[in-house]
Amino acid sequence: MTDEPLERLRVAVRRTRELALNRGATGLGHEEADDNVGTFGTDNALEFDPFPLLEALHRSGVRVVVIGQVAGIMHGSAELTGDLDLLWDGSPAHAPALAAAFTSVNAQLTGETGRPLAIHPRSFLCPKVQFTSPGASGDCCTPALPWGNLQVRECLDRAGTTVGPGGLEVHYVSREDLIQMRRALGRPKDLRRADELDSSASEHRG
Repeated sequence: MTDEPLERLRVAVRRTRELALNRGATGLGHEEADDNVGTFGTDNALEFDPFPLLEALHRSGVRVVVIGQVAGIMHGSAELTGDLDLLWDGSPAHAPALAAAFTSVNAQLTGETGRPLAIHPRSFLCPKVQFTSPGASGDCCTPALPWGNLQVRECLDRAGTTVGPGGLEVHYVSREDLIQMRRALGRPKDLRRADELDSSASEHRG
C-alpha cells in the first residue's frame, strides 16, 4: 500500500512522452500496434497519461484492475507502453458508475470489430471494449474474455492495491497472474515481458 508502483508509472509516463515527441507521429493508433514493439510505437504514446482515467475510476467506486504493460511497469518492467488495459468484474450493478467514469474523461468506445459504441452501462458488459480518451486508450475487459486456462475472475481477488498522493487508489494485477496472462496471449512482446517479470521475480527471491 505504498506509492512506489505509481511513482514507477509516473516516471515511465514522462519518459514515454519525451521519447515519442522526439520520434514524432507515426500515423498508427492503438489498434495498429506492432506485436513486437507494442503501443509505444504508435501515436497513443505522444500524449500518454493514464492518471486522469485512473483518478476517475477511483472516484467511481468501481474496483477496476490495471492489467497489461501499465501493470508490468508498476511491477518494475523497464519497457514503455502507450496504452492502458483494464479488468473489472462485469457486474451490471457496477456498470453505470463505470460508464460515468469514462464519460467524465471524454472517452469514446468501440467494439471488437471497430464499431462505435455509446458510453452506456450495457456497452461495458461486453467481454471487451476498446476505449480512446485524451490521455489514454486501451481495452476494458470483463472475466468473460477468454485467457487460455487462466481463471480471470480470480485475478481480481488477487490484485494488489497501491495508494498515491491525495488518496488515489489503483488496483493492479499480481505479478504471477500477469505472467500467465502474457504467456496465454503469446505475442512476441508478451513472451518477452513475461520473461522479464519472471527474471526479476527470481532475482528478488534470490
